Amino acid sequence: MGLDLVEVSPNSNPPVCRILDYGKYKYELAKKDKLSKKKQHSMQMKEMRYRPKIDEHDFQFKTKHVREFISEGSKVKAFVMFRGREMAHTEYGRKVLERLSEELKDIANIDSYPKQEGRKMIMVLSPNAEVMKIRKQLKDAQLSKSEKKHKKEIVKDSESSQDVATEEKAKEESN
Repeated sequence: MGLDLVEVSPNSNPPVCRILDYGKYKYELAKKDKLSKKKQHSMQMKEMRYRPKIDEHDFQFKTKHVREFISEGSKVKAFVMFRGREMAHTEYGRKVLERLSEELKDIANIDSYPKQEGRKMIMVLSPNAEVMKIRKQLKDAQLSKSEKKHKKEIVKDSESSQDVATEEKAKEESN
């Protein structure tokens, strides 16, 4: 028969036990865990490094990449690295990060404002609600397209199987 006595809820009073197939029970628990992990959304943290004496083109190029990361739904950790005597003028690094936040204010929120940590000045940006809403709409649209495509494939498969069945019946009737 293959049935086992399994303690389902040991913390309740009294403990709950069931008679069931333990292998099947473990499989169903693993399946539920996998499904719940699939539905979770983990936010990815990207990093972008700036320098206090950054040129205009370099700043624009890096900012364009930060904009892409944020529009993909990732958080961005932007930091300015100081070397040697640059530590005496950290205000230049603060200006770079403030300029970055000003350029990205339309799509990003500041999670942590610029703060000094050793030789780095760090600021964390995250996508704002509008960006996340647009990403969700795009994702839903892609899912609905794939579902429609899948349904079309199922219909085609069923039609082809019906065609095969009618051909077989025609052969039987002719014999």
